[in-house]
Amino acid sequence: MATILTSTFRNLSTTSNWALRFCNYKTSELFSPTAVCPRVSLCSPGYPGTHSVDQADLELRNPLASASQVLGLKSVQTKSKKTLAKPNVKNIVVVEGVRIPFLLSGTSYKDLMPHDLARAALSGLLHRTNIPKDVVDYIIFGTVIQEVKTSNVAREAALGAGFSDKTPAHTVTMACISSNQAMTTAVGLIASGQCDIVVAGGVELMSDVPIRHSRNMRKMMLDLNKAKTLGQRLSLLTKFRLNFLSPELPAVAEFSTNETMGHSADRLAAAFAVSRMEQDEYALRSHSLAKKAQDEGHLSDIVPFKVPGKDTVTKDNGIRPSSLEQMAKLKPAFIKPYGTVTAANSSFLTDGASAMLIMSEDRALAMGYKPKAYLRDFIYVSQDPKDQLLLGPTYATPKVLEKAGLTMNDIDAFEFHEAFSGQILANFKAMDSDWFAQNYMGRKTKVGSPPLEKFNIWGGSLSLGHPFGATGCRLVMAAANRLRKDGGQYALVAACAAGGQGHAMIVEAYPK
Repeated sequence: MATILTSTFRNLSTTSNWALRFCNYKTSELFSPTAVCPRVSLCSPGYPGTHSVDQADLELRNPLASASQVLGLKSVQTKSKKTLAKPNVKNIVVVEGVRIPFLLSGTSYKDLMPHDLARAALSGLLHRTNIPKDVVDYIIFGTVIQEVKTSNVAREAALGAGFSDKTPAHTVTMACISSNQAMTTAVGLIASGQCDIVVAGGVELMSDVPIRHSRNMRKMMLDLNKAKTLGQRLSLLTKFRLNFLSPELPAVAEFSTNETMGHSADRLAAAFAVSRMEQDEYALRSHSLAKKAQDEGHLSDIVPFKVPGKDTVTKDNGIRPSSLEQMAKLKPAFIKPYGTVTAANSSFLTDGASAMLIMSEDRALAMGYKPKAYLRDFIYVSQDPKDQLLLGPTYATPKVLEKAGLTMNDIDAFEFHEAFSGQILANFKAMDSDWFAQNYMGRKTKVGSPPLEKFNIWGGSLSLGHPFGATGCRLVMAAANRLRKDGGQYALVAACAAGGQGHAMIVEAYPK
């Protein structure tokens, strides 16, 4: 751990002078309860005890700048570029994609089951596309925390939505990129000629996660079930202890490292000298842009959902622009008392589902559809789950660009998953560092950080919500819809995931 933390402090050009003082600490001291962790914004006109900074230096050190500089900017239109179509390779298109509103867990969806949400997304897709239910070749859904009664939630949701019982369906899990995996599995099925029409999606219901009996209690219950005589049962019952009744909650920590993702995000932010103020500013930007997009009707992928016994839900309910003053009052959520990750600059527990209709271009046109976008090159990456858990976008972006023969300048819209503000800003700094590229990625030069005027301009997971298994489809549809609205040609979608994994994909606009 000391390698990435202290080396990053010493070598990244974006590290502030005050952060360099941490290099004299041992790593254990850096995150100990007694460590001194000054909360200094890189946006301030001068760092304590150091030189004042001019505008160019400020822009270099602070990738966010101020939220007000970003809110009024429109996505940059670029001239038409070459298509990424490849000879003798099928063009695979997104015909349409929808999602039910993403809601804070514990609200309107709290009494439902995951397959109810997935079924609603599938029904919304059917209604919007009018696709005949019996022509779909395959259905794939991603999810993370599985409901034991519906372990193959894709199949249960498909049957509930009225798809043919002859249509196979399976469920995938890959942490926060589960629906990304569902989409790319669909791409593989179509590219290989196995299918022409696939529905891919994802679902998560954090309002009702499975809570198990303790292992000792489970063992006793199973043994009691096998016991044949009263004497055997009584003998087993004598072994019962009160602590057997302690419930076993779903794991919130990485199995391989025993560290929560929030704790890792806090360490990552410290390693890249991302201040508390920067993180709060970025979170405020996300919420402000999401509110603007919501008010202007840009979140067109949402389909209304009539919750049984309740009102119809029509919009996301986690978009809540606040103020930097209010956000600054919150205490650290993970590394206490000196951490910088709080509830305000982290994504929140979310319930939601999404679904996309993916087809070969030939079949889509033959059925009279006008696709929204092409799904082009994609890549999956994995790295050290301890110190680089959330750096998936940094590793995946240059690889997918090279695969597609593109550069950052060719990209008209960026849609990155926002797990934490600190994670996004740390990725920005890593992507913009030659030193990091050379020492950790084996690359000669940096790929560069995305320009903010093209980045998540309709909000992101911090504000719209993050149902673990459903976010990937939202990212792709946001990218496709932004390209259509602003006349861009290429979008880059990227996300990190538990286990130190990541995904990136190029989305190309379909000609109007």
